[in-house]
Amino acid sequence: MASLKELKGRINSVKSTQKITKAKQMVAAAKLRKAQAAAEAARPYAERLAEVMGSLASKVSGDSAPRLLAGTGSNQRHLLVVVNTDKGLCGGLNSNIVKEAKAKARALIEDGKDVSFYLVGKKGRAPLKRDYADSIDYQFDTSEVRNPGFEEAAAIAEELIAKYDDGTFDVAHLIYPIFQSALAQEPTAQQIIPVPAPALESAAQSDAVVEYEPGEEEILEALLPRYVKTQLFGAILEIAASEQGASMTAMDNATRNAGELIDKLTIQYNRSRQAAITTELIEIIAGAEAL
Repeated sequence: MASLKELKGRINSVKSTQKITKAKQMVAAAKLRKAQAAAEAARPYAERLAEVMGSLASKVSGDSAPRLLAGTGSNQRHLLVVVNTDKGLCGGLNSNIVKEAKAKARALIEDGKDVSFYLVGKKGRAPLKRDYADSIDYQFDTSEVRNPGFEEAAAIAEELIAKYDDGTFDVAHLIYPIFQSALAQEPTAQQIIPVPAPALESAAQSDAVVEYEPGEEEILEALLPRYVKTQLFGAILEIAASEQGASMTAMDNATRNAGELIDKLTIQYNRSRQAAITTELIEIIAGAEAL
């Protein structure tokens, strides 16, 4: 059984940890509102841009379609762009993203495809390296940036497009979490290169007589890279909001668990202290009777 001094030390240690988790929870809650607003504000722009591109893409076909839309003509080499956080203490967020990435990789490999990884963020590197050490070809470090934003998204997009033009890969998939609430962040995988073909509904809505100046091909040449940058920017905003939401929830649970542990240790300390006092009283009474 632990001594009174050891129990007192454990109680003080857990109390110190509880103060840290409580402070971390409050910081995450303060940052969450701003990060959530930024992520939600970016979604309508990305959706509208996709609609405009769908309208344009439905009018362009064959050899006149840009390479970012038409593809390389092959579907063999796939690149998984996995977006993780740079910091921990955010529950199972990163492990869920890695799980989604591994599931996507396994499905592609089972279909006979070649898979490689482009990792954004530090926390997803170690678990992916354990299973796919030879497939991790590219990494983008955002740990030195306080608040990654469009500049970093543009840099990633330009590097991906350059590698696509060089023939490094045929298809790129973006894997990131979609922020739903502080309790739920849903990992998702979507194709970003080549840009997916427009849905039938979007094509049907594009039957209106619209004249483009310059032509559809020239506009698409400018919009397609912008679309890739927008998708990556949206993923960075979503991971930022998801990180704060998951961190707030995880730290709240940690604070509650610390409180429960303090209560249990306090009860154990009081019982041990009472037992020690009782033992001392018995020894005193026994000594007095012996005299």
